[in-house]
Amino acid sequence: MALIERLADKLEKPALDDRSYRVVRLANKLEALLVHDPDTDKASASVNVNVGSFSDADDMPGMAHAVEHLLFMGTEKYPIENDYNQYLSAHAGYSNAYTSSTETNYFFEVAASSSRDTDASMNAAVTSPLHGALDRFAQFFIAPLFLSSTLDRELKAVDSENKKNLQSDVWRLSQLKKSLSSPEHPYHHFSTGNLQTLRDDPRKRGVNIRDEFIQFHHKHYSANRMKLVVLGREKLDELEAWVGDLFAGVVNKDLPRNRWDGVQPYSEKELLTQVFAKPVMDSRLLDIYFPYQDEEDMYETQPSRYLSHLIGHEGPGSILAYIKAKGWANGLSAGVAPVCPGSAFFTVSVKLTEDGLKQYQEVVKVVFQYISLIKEHEPQQWIVDEVRGMTEVDFRFREKSPATSFTSRLSSIMQYPLPRDQLLSGTSVLRKFDSKGISQALSYIRPDNYRLTLVSQTFPGDWDQKEKWYGTEYRIEPIPLDFQASIRQAAESSSKNRIPDLHLPHRNEFIPIKLSVDKREGVEPLKAPKLIRNDEAVRLWWKKDDRFWVPRGNVYITLRNPLSKATPETAVKSNLYCELVKDALVEYSYDAEIAGLEYQLSSFSMGIDIDVGGYSDKMAVLLEKVLVSMRDLEVKPDRFKIVKERVLRGLRNWDFQQPYRQVGDFTRWLGSEKGWVNEQYLAEVIPLTPEDIASFYPQLLRQMHIEFLAHGNIHKEDALLMTDLVESTLRPRTLPKSQWQIRRNLLLPPGSDFTYRRTLGDPANVNNCIEYYLYVGSLADHSLRAKLLLLGQMTEEIGFDQLRTKEQLGYIVFTGAKYAATIMGYRVIIQSERPTDYLEERVNAFLILFGSKLQSMSQDDFEGHKKSLINKRLEKVKNLDQESERFWNHISAEYFNFVQNETDVEHLEPLSREDMINFFNHYIHPTAPSRAKLSVHMIAQSSPKAIAGTISAEEQKEKLISMLGKYLTSFGVDADTDKLSKRFELVDVAGGDQAAIIEAISSYLQEDAGLPQESLTAVMEQGQQLLGTALPSLGIEVKVEEADLPPAPEMKPTTVIEDVFDYKSRLAVSEGPRPVRDLKEYEELEAKL
Repeated sequence: MALIERLADKLEKPALDDRSYRVVRLANKLEALLVHDPDTDKASASVNVNVGSFSDADDMPGMAHAVEHLLFMGTEKYPIENDYNQYLSAHAGYSNAYTSSTETNYFFEVAASSSRDTDASMNAAVTSPLHGALDRFAQFFIAPLFLSSTLDRELKAVDSENKKNLQSDVWRLSQLKKSLSSPEHPYHHFSTGNLQTLRDDPRKRGVNIRDEFIQFHHKHYSANRMKLVVLGREKLDELEAWVGDLFAGVVNKDLPRNRWDGVQPYSEKELLTQVFAKPVMDSRLLDIYFPYQDEEDMYETQPSRYLSHLIGHEGPGSILAYIKAKGWANGLSAGVAPVCPGSAFFTVSVKLTEDGLKQYQEVVKVVFQYISLIKEHEPQQWIVDEVRGMTEVDFRFREKSPATSFTSRLSSIMQYPLPRDQLLSGTSVLRKFDSKGISQALSYIRPDNYRLTLVSQTFPGDWDQKEKWYGTEYRIEPIPLDFQASIRQAAESSSKNRIPDLHLPHRNEFIPIKLSVDKREGVEPLKAPKLIRNDEAVRLWWKKDDRFWVPRGNVYITLRNPLSKATPETAVKSNLYCELVKDALVEYSYDAEIAGLEYQLSSFSMGIDIDVGGYSDKMAVLLEKVLVSMRDLEVKPDRFKIVKERVLRGLRNWDFQQPYRQVGDFTRWLGSEKGWVNEQYLAEVIPLTPEDIASFYPQLLRQMHIEFLAHGNIHKEDALLMTDLVESTLRPRTLPKSQWQIRRNLLLPPGSDFTYRRTLGDPANVNNCIEYYLYVGSLADHSLRAKLLLLGQMTEEIGFDQLRTKEQLGYIVFTGAKYAATIMGYRVIIQSERPTDYLEERVNAFLILFGSKLQSMSQDDFEGHKKSLINKRLEKVKNLDQESERFWNHISAEYFNFVQNETDVEHLEPLSREDMINFFNHYIHPTAPSRAKLSVHMIAQSSPKAIAGTISAEEQKEKLISMLGKYLTSFGVDADTDKLSKRFELVDVAGGDQAAIIEAISSYLQEDAGLPQESLTAVMEQGQQLLGTALPSLGIEVKVEEADLPPAPEMKPTTVIEDVFDYKSRLAVSEGPRPVRDLKEYEELEAKL
């Protein structure tokens, strides 16, 4: 083995971090961070390659993204296209990747050992899932195949991913910002790519696209540009040997690190302009973009932190406090956004109210006045010391994150020029005060170095252009000279003429001081919290942290009251009340937030939830303020108007979410005895007045039962005192148990088959969506639950491979278990341009296919799935927040099964293949007489049928022939339009007769063009895939050859739900949840530590 250079053996790490680290460099200059974690139950690795969309060819945008997709499709050593994902799935793992501007990041995780009983010392490669995964992973960067047979499918996946984002304002506005930047900088690129840019246009130019992707990989993928992170139970020496062996074959081309120093995203032409953009959702945003310095070498001082801390502050004297008081804004953020090595933006983003939209110029001037205030003072060391102190505390007590999150993040961080022993602390710790550096940073925030973007659906209304890739309507113009002059005046203001309400923040009283933890060695962590108070008024659960030993805690409180969501009207009132309380607390709570202590307040079906989490030192102080604000809320008409309008916008925007994010709400609604959907809430908001909320919220607080969980660095007496604080502040009457809500679900009868169809609200959305749900049984049935979990495990990889990869139904495909309050089932979600009836047919076919695979599954494969699932169920919680959330979920569910995962494993271990076959044939098989199904179809307005309404059948045929002519020309085939048209004379193009279309093309190629057989095969293979995109674009429903797909069974007619009330009235309801153990078994009522 070639010599491996060790760059660092000890890394600066958090106080409680028990991992060992080593940074090495292989002979090929690939750099790796090795992590030995003796207690991890998940192993992981990530490779970050210093190439991204900025390296795309100008005439083929999306190349880096497409190459990312294609690397998953087989390698010389492992040529089967889904071998990698099959291996990971069989070992309780998964993988993913992303492409950004300057990097492509690949990552995976697997079980840390081949058995949950494997001793940590048994680290032989032959028994380690990590070694097998690393071997397959390394081949991505050594010898990928770029298989021709997978090329078109993966480009369609890229195209589907792009289409998923076409109506997303985040993507639309981001691309608009890029498209309006300097064409001389790669920031201008369209990064995602689509079929047009990656396949159709290049082919028209005679480009062999497969060769282009291979060339991109060859040109940009080099060992010296790669950073690898590997985390496992294995010792560092063993990990080092594996990496040295498996990654030595990655070729080093000694490529320079990608930098773009000679040009900036904004030239003088782009500065001092304002862009007006029309969003899909109803939102109002003001963004100020300042071209800024690249700070990657300033990791010790990070001067932008000083700027973002002050400009983005929300406390008294801040920009937000002033413009919020004026009724102009709801929120503000500020910070640096690195673009690439060589450039960055400093951005100020303001969420405007309706009045703020009208006064946006005044808001801009307030921002510049505050900037003048900052510049007027010498950089304040106490402010930097305060920020630095919190960064040190946060790093000192940083807890572990999930394995893939850690490896993916660290492989990206390794691309930065950090000392190798500071990779963990990196830019998260501020180390030095640099007055000159701050002054230099402020020099970029000036009135001749910015661009404004104003986002609104109504203002100014005369957008005169459309962005090329997403179609966003916009207008761009120079900032009027008088507005420029007033901004300069604001930027030059002094204390004499500046708004007097603006001032620098005060010292933060929420900075934690008591950071000690009463750590006890050798303590066996408790699996459940203790019930230390249990009476008619309060149920208090408490667990002193015995696992993570950090000075943090979490408090979860439910103020149980059936009024909160008794009707859509009370649900909306409860929500508005919570939003008004949070609005009133913004200035006060901001100091707590930046000192690592936050709260949440929300309404839900059982009442009002209060969550407080963070450093435990000042937790009770924040909780008391929240409670007092809830009790004494003054509903001010001006703030009510603003908050109500914000809530109303949120409800209206709901229809413009991705379809797959909407469909679950309807499935839950149709399965709930009592529940509401968005349109019902929307109808209740408009008539509400401040008086309605002022008279309503005392009723919410007048009577309640208090459910309380205190977990973390919180002593028993403190938990009891915080509970007393809730009672003494709110002084509620007790809500008797007889008046508590009972969670119930509707039960689908055996043999039932229901379909609910809903037209999507976004007229521009092109994607349909289906949620196909099969009812299985009660959550309390542990045996059924285990079988459902195992079914989800067994169908996960094959479902993705069949429905997304092979059939290309859409980018969004989910399969697995679905849980409601008291029942559970199996579901499949697909978002696709294909019709929902077709998607349902393909789900039926997939289930038949899986059923046959289950019948023929080997015992080894079956046991492998069980082992993989058991590893997942026994996965350890990684940090305090995860454990707190797990406890609270079990409490809120009212089953109180704190060892649910262990119960699952007890019922999984004895399962046989015959058990699963019987389960499948009873509950899942499409023709099973006993199965119960509910299918929700979300139907796009912009379907091929809608397009067809504007195009005649003859036009469809003419356009298809024209497209085919261009396609054939790109292959070097003579396209005689007259002869091609003759072949199509009797073909029903409008009816989507794909078989006849293919036959017409084949006849033309053989008989008219005289194409040799070997060329004919290649042209026809690619041509058939092209039709899958071309026909829908012409408004033609695609009819796929059934012979090419697993057959779908004949199904009995479904019952379409026309009247939801009538549908619900005919169904039985489930039992409510009941504790799996008598709660007295959890009690510890004596007053002791």
